[in-house]
Amino acid sequence: MNTELKSQSVERSDLNAIFQKADQIERVRTLIIQQKGTRLAEKSFDGRNLSHPFNIKSASKSIIGLLTGIAIEKGFIPSIEEPIKTYFPEYFEENPDSLKESITIRNLLTMQTGLRSTSSGNYGAWVISDNWVKYALDQDFVSQIDGRMVYSTGTSHLLSVIITKASGISTKAFAEKYLFGPMNIRVGGWDKDPQGNYMGGNNLALKPADLVKIGQLMLDNGRYGDEQLVSKDWVSESFGTYTYSNYNPYGYGYQWWNQSIGGYKTFFAWGSGGQYIFIIPELETVVVITSSTATTDRRRSYKTPVFELVQFDIIPFLESRIN
Repeated sequence: MNTELKSQSVERSDLNAIFQKADQIERVRTLIIQQKGTRLAEKSFDGRNLSHPFNIKSASKSIIGLLTGIAIEKGFIPSIEEPIKTYFPEYFEENPDSLKESITIRNLLTMQTGLRSTSSGNYGAWVISDNWVKYALDQDFVSQIDGRMVYSTGTSHLLSVIITKASGISTKAFAEKYLFGPMNIRVGGWDKDPQGNYMGGNNLALKPADLVKIGQLMLDNGRYGDEQLVSKDWVSESFGTYTYSNYNPYGYGYQWWNQSIGGYKTFFAWGSGGQYIFIIPELETVVVITSSTATTDRRRSYKTPVFELVQFDIIPFLESRIN
């Protein structure tokens, strides 16, 4: 959709109203709005610095999804149908299980491994374990493979380890070579597991402006400047809906969420506490919100005011700028 902006001048009063509403959301720390590649607004709250990297929590999973697509396109991983036994032979030699061995890259991407989650109530035990890969693979089945979604940070971590094993370099080095480097993105911090593998589903720190770059990359079908960093097909497939969460109305693609907001199909990366990259193709818009990462309640009550801000304040503003 090639919309035309009514005017390049931004209504400051409208933006100020959006900023005031955002400031009323206790957790929100930064907000950036970009439409048609033009930065319309950026604001920090509570004395935070926009140039400071923020822990994007589970929005890290969406980055891992992109890196997996790149690894497949570059030939490091044969296809999404490759079984995980290819990458964890030592584990399956000691723990033979034909069912677990048949789990594929696709199953990891869509959170349909069927294995018990290592997130939420199980997260603490997983991260203090001596071997995150073994702990994740040791989990019993709670659903059939290709069945319901079982959201699990350990599942995304397996993707990171697979990228490392397949490429022969760390996930961070892989990201810097094929994604972050070409986009001039610098990692502010990234946790590792006890074996030194970069965490696949959490605790990656990036600047809000760099999150906008990621959003714009997806909006532009994987293209950044003159380079096709991620294949157009992979972006499209990442934005598909293969399953739905048991806990919210969101659809899930390849480590990316989707939901209709204000009548517009919206795709987003989402991290605990309120870390978001919203992509609204019809409005040619990327909205980035980062928030406090202090402990949140299990009901994730921070979501409602953030989605209301996007639906009732940001989207009408964006609509007003389009003929």
